[in-house]
Amino acid sequence: MLRSETFSYTVQARCTPREAAALLSDLTRQGELHPLIVRVRRLPLRPGAQASYVISDRLVAGPFRFRTTYQADVLISGDDEIVMVARQWPATTVRNHTRLRGEPDGLVRVDVEITLTAPAPLFRYAFRQARAAHLALATRLGAALDRTTGSPPAS
Repeated sequence: MLRSETFSYTVQARCTPREAAALLSDLTRQGELHPLIVRVRRLPLRPGAQASYVISDRLVAGPFRFRTTYQADVLISGDDEIVMVARQWPATTVRNHTRLRGEPDGLVRVDVEITLTAPAPLFRYAFRQARAAHLALATRLGAALDRTTGSPPAS
């Protein structure tokens, strides 16, 4: 039996939606933001994806440390919306839906909704890890985006 739950967060930064989208949709750049990621490699595009990756995370469970590897696809990547899906065995998926909106005074608002689905025996651990990692990412995201201001626009 699968369980599913969603959490969300919002970040504001001084950059354009395009600059924010360039950082958030390129998973090779997530290592500086996501506390669990230790390695990201591009893969050939999977059907329906704009970009495909294999990602390795370092996890902790009590006294045990271990690595896990999963595939992630960027399905939609625009200046106002990014949709990504990560898949890991057994039957675990993380769906990331990010909306970007320019605001007054050169700010961008980043609204992120994360939905994790996993088998019931794994769900509590997986959800706790995903939520903690993404909320840590959120605390780093504003500063990382503020640093992108003035960089050349993404092509």
